[in-house]
Amino acid sequence: MSSTAIIQPLVVLGLWTTLICIWMYVKRIPAMQKAGIDPQAAKHVKDINLPSDVAQVADNYNHLFEQPTLFYAIALAIAVMGHGDETHVQLAWAFVPLRVVHSLVQITINIVMLRFAIFALSWVALGAMIVREAMMVF
Repeated sequence: MSSTAIIQPLVVLGLWTTLICIWMYVKRIPAMQKAGIDPQAAKHVKDINLPSDVAQVADNYNHLFEQPTLFYAIALAIAVMGHGDETHVQLAWAFVPLRVVHSLVQITINIVMLRFAIFALSWVALGAMIVREAMMVF
């Protein structure tokens, strides 16, 4: 297995984030127009009141720049160091679908405890990647 195979799940998560960005604006722009919200008012997002189904997509988009940011960093570090073994790649492939499912749950049914369980599982995969890489680096 190539040590750069870990780049594939990284790219897939980047593509997913791009899709969520598009989804967010497809939902947000019409909702703002319907509510008569001036786009300038969105400079303070907390001051605009959009329907829950619209806000959930925006919230998820923001979440894709929290925990996954650490995933991008550790996956790149693993690739650069040449440590992309089968276990790291499997952990990365576990993390990415969990984040996709987390997104789908948040954007659709938004059951918080289900979302939290998926989030926690994704942390198990990410945490294992971080610990394994730390053991290799140190």
